[in-house]
Formats: sequence, structure tokens, C-alpha cells
Amino acid sequence: MLTPSEVPLPPASGAWREGDPPGRRQWYERDRPLPLEAGGELPGVRLAFETWGRLAADRSNAVLVLHALTGDSHVVGPAEPGHPTPGWWEGLIGPGRALDTDRWFVVAPNVLGGCQGSTGPSSFTPGGRRWGGTFPFLTQRDQVTAEADLADALGIERWALVVGGSMGGMRALEWAVSRPERTRTLLLLATAAAASSEQIAWANIQLHAIRSDPHWRGGDYHDAAPGLGPHAGLGLARRLAHVTYRSEPELQVRFGRAPQGTEDPWNGGRYQVESYLDHHAAKLVRRFDAGSYVTLAEAMNSHEIGRGRGGTRAALSRVRARTLVAGVDSDRLYPLPQQAELAAGIPTADRVRVVESPYGHDGFLIEGEQVAALIGELVG
Repeated sequence: MLTPSEVPLPPASGAWREGDPPGRRQWYERDRPLPLEAGGELPGVRLAFETWGRLAADRSNAVLVLHALTGDSHVVGPAEPGHPTPGWWEGLIGPGRALDTDRWFVVAPNVLGGCQGSTGPSSFTPGGRRWGGTFPFLTQRDQVTAEADLADALGIERWALVVGGSMGGMRALEWAVSRPERTRTLLLLATAAAASSEQIAWANIQLHAIRSDPHWRGGDYHDAAPGLGPHAGLGLARRLAHVTYRSEPELQVRFGRAPQGTEDPWNGGRYQVESYLDHHAAKLVRRFDAGSYVTLAEAMNSHEIGRGRGGTRAALSRVRARTLVAGVDSDRLYPLPQQAELAAGIPTADRVRVVESPYGHDGFLIEGEQVAALIGELVG
């Protein structure tokens, strides 16, 4: 095992870069600029995506899986060259699984603004420099427009199922509201009709942590030497976010007040829960980009399904897809009343399905069997 002094410094950004192994990624490139909801346009749009299974001749078996904030297109599969971590939803895609690849053609894009192959702050502008701090403001609607272009390029007129949780659930909802004719069934997990004041507040603190890092440099840090990216700010943002992703009872049962190994918290050492947060912070800075974190967090803050559509209820009434809405009983970041609002407002939904889990918001990622049952209820 390497000692702390032997661990290599992290790169300035954990983004995938040109020349890195492609892994399982494929790419779609838009042949025209993308108009943005906030004004202006984004030229040179590219989306990385992965697929599993085969598209049917009539293109009726396509499923769209949309990832959360720090996810990417690698939904299932091992860590390997090009993919620094294993799939984030292991067990759900493959022969005989909930999304049976003998039946379904599954597509998972890396979101626009992300950092694992899609256009984002770490990407190059048409002029040959990195976007960095000049990358434009994106909304969920912009991101779904790019995903709709990908569907067009794949020849998919209508998704058999669109599924997403958290930020992915925001985009799944946007698909069903803005393009109801293109979404046959819909699974919304641990998400909301609009970002709440408290959710915006938590994100605001994380954004301040990143932007206050002296190595942030206004977002123009991507070509800095290893160790000189905004790692402290991104790590702090991750620590804070991770606490909101889990539940207080789980943390108490799992860690209590125990010290980390032989460390003495009264003499510069850490408690186990502090070590746990340090671990997740260190992992994220090696696989993610601070600029993408800022871009995506701001896009989540902008989420309001009723904006310009006559309000939330009018927007939800547009949904035609057969819909299941599910929340996690211990989720303190996206609590069940937010899912209840969705279920009450979507004409094709009935009641909220409750995922029972001690793991808080992360329960939608961890409780694979319960999520698989929900998928089976929709398309089984």
C-alpha cells in the first residue's frame, strides 16, 4: 500500500480528455449550434454515450437511462481503461436483469456539461482553447434538447422507457413534459418538479466552496500542473453533498463516535465519519471536473418544470407516458412530499412508490432490487 507521500498528485481536472482510452463510449456530434434557454448558443456540441443490447428493426425497444450529478454514461461495467470507476447502477442492465439486454436497447448519455466525454467546461472551444470559466449557463431543457438530437441520430422516435433519479429524474421529467409523444413509460426516482429553496441553498454552499479555492482561477485551471486544480474546493463540496445524500441514522449506526483506526481526534486525528468523507472527496477529485460540478449544480438549481408553461400543475398535465414516481423513505435531500407532488400532478401516475432504505437519497442507487421491481412494474 502506498504511503500518503507516495500517492500521485491528482490532475488539475478528473475529466476524460482527448487521447485517453475511449472505453465503451460512443459519440454523437451535433452539426449545428445549440440554442440555449438563457440566451446565446453552444457550438460544437458532442455527447458521449454507451449502449447495451440491440435496437429492434422497428426501433420500439429503446430505453433511456439518465444519470445524477456526478454520474456518467458508464451505468454498468467494470473500472477499466477509460472508465475510472465501475458502473454506478450495477445489476440493472444485462441478460435476465431488469433491463434485459436480450429484449431492450439501453442508451445512457453523459449529460451535456459533464466531464466524461460530453461537451463541458473541460472541452475545447471551436477556437482551440478550453471553455473553462467561459462555458455558458445550461438548463435541464438545454440538456434534454441535446439528448433528443442523440435520439434522432440513433433513429429513435419514441423511448419505450425513460428512467432517471435525482438530476437524472429532472431530465426524465423534462423529456415527458416537453416531448410527451416520445416517452411511452417513465420512472422518476428521488426527484422533484422544481429545485426547492433548501436544495438551492445546499448547492450554493458547495458552489462557494469550489469558487473560493485559490486554484479555481475563475474556472480556467484545466491546464495547470497536477495538484494545482481546485481540489480542496471540490473535495469540500463533495463532503457536504455526501452528508445530504445519506441519512443521520445510517451514519450513526455505521460510524457513531468511533475514531479512525489508531488516530486520536483530541490530538489531530479523525473520527471514522471524517475519514469516510475524506475518502469520497479524494475519489471525486480524481474522476470529476470542478467546472462540470458548477455547471451541473447550477442547471439543477434552474430546474422548474412549470417555468413558462403556466405553472407546475399545467406542465405535469402534459405527461402522457405511463408513469411511476418513487422516493426513498429516509431521503432528507429530496423528501417524499416532492415525489407526492409529482404523483398527484401527473395524470398517468397513481401513488408514490416508497423505496425502503436506511441510505437516504443514495438509496435509489443502492437498493437495486427495489428499483428493479419498479422497472418490472412498468415494462415487465
